[in-house]
Amino acid sequence: MRFLLLPLLPLLPLLLAAKDPPPFQISHPWARATAPAAKNGAVYLTITDQGAPDQLLGASATASESASLHQSINDNGVMKMRAVESLPLPTGKTVTMSPGGYHIMLVGLKTQLRVGDSFPLTLRFAKASPLTVTVNIEAGADTMHH
Repeated sequence: MRFLLLPLLPLLPLLLAAKDPPPFQISHPWARATAPAAKNGAVYLTITDQGAPDQLLGASATASESASLHQSINDNGVMKMRAVESLPLPTGKTVTMSPGGYHIMLVGLKTQLRVGDSFPLTLRFAKASPLTVTVNIEAGADTMHH
């Protein structure tokens, strides 16, 4: 019996790893449709950390030259946007990126973002391996001017 199990030993790490849940649950990754001449866009999503505490450090997308983390803030009635180096992801907590708050800024769009299209976005973390999600392009109300 022992000799029958020996060939299976190299597979044991793969079997154990397959049972570990992914460290993050990503929900509803989306970007607002843009005008034809738009140079920038934004991605919104929800991340729930199901593993050890981590940080979102950045992203990359095929739809743009670069992508970075930003936060929109209301400074005495004036909406401002600022880059952030990282976004903390506490264990068991949900972080929502939404219009008027945290988002992933797409800089140098390569093409217009059209409703119904999609593109891949790769998220980079401090500890976890990169994770690629599909971003769907949707129509959305313009909340930045309110």
